[in-house]
Amino acid sequence: MTTPAAESVLLPGHDVPLGRYATVRRLLPHRERRMVGAWCFVDHFGPDDVRGRPGMQVPPHPHTGLQTVTWLVDGVIEHRDSLGSDQVIAPGQLNLMTSGHGIAHSEFTPAAHPDGMHGLQLWVALPESARHGLAAFEHLAELPSVTEGPATVTVVVGSLGALRSPATVHSPLVGAEIRYAGAARQTLDLDPAFEHGVLVMSGSAVVDGSPLSAGSLLYLDTGRTDLDISVLSAARLFLIGGEPFDEPLVMWWNFVCRSHEEVVAAREDWMAGRRFGTVRGCAADPLPAPVMPAVRLKARDRHGQSF
Repeated sequence: MTTPAAESVLLPGHDVPLGRYATVRRLLPHRERRMVGAWCFVDHFGPDDVRGRPGMQVPPHPHTGLQTVTWLVDGVIEHRDSLGSDQVIAPGQLNLMTSGHGIAHSEFTPAAHPDGMHGLQLWVALPESARHGLAAFEHLAELPSVTEGPATVTVVVGSLGALRSPATVHSPLVGAEIRYAGAARQTLDLDPAFEHGVLVMSGSAVVDGSPLSAGSLLYLDTGRTDLDISVLSAARLFLIGGEPFDEPLVMWWNFVCRSHEEVVAAREDWMAGRRFGTVRGCAADPLPAPVMPAVRLKARDRHGQSF
């Protein structure tokens, strides 16, 4: 059974503009919890009606020290990157980009697009052993899933029970969609070595005894072997988790680094046209990096404590 002493914390999201035409609900990092396993960034966008609107319009920008995980339940997005990748992602498919030491990419809703847009973009912090490696991109059109009664579980990255995604990961983790076609109560087996987070993409649910609606993330500490979930009607949840990530991070703009000096170097390289390459086929001008803050950036742990 679930360990009674295991901590759970409800983390409300907040709205953040993404470019000129889209707003996302940012769930991580949060002032009370910066990470869940290696997951260090979670944006939930939509559901939005984009009829007659451009949808997502994010010009070329750089990344280092992370993987981006893009998951859609409605709409389409075209991904281009400095490796030469040009991939349209549709609902139920995975785009996974590994930045390694540096990559640039753009994300645009094509001119001819469906009426709706709804999905997630998440970042996974790369451990020291992988963050200086080569950049890579994977598109997976099929992912492992299982349906039991009204619940369908799809493992997007990592593993959950007997299901394992073929996506490349660099630390023990899980990212899985749990979709309910109607009222249900489910006990989900968990890895007790993982901390977890549950967010509701649509509908509502009671998770670990906590009512949860779209716009919040429920953090669950390590030590849990199972999790109770109940829904009264159709709902879509997303589970993230992983072993606690104990390497201190400096996160600024689109960079996940280990020190202030690394962030400065990444910014200078981007502005000088070094390291990150060019996103070919994208007519939009690259995004300029923001001005560095006047204070020194401090490395912080997953709880937000500085070093």
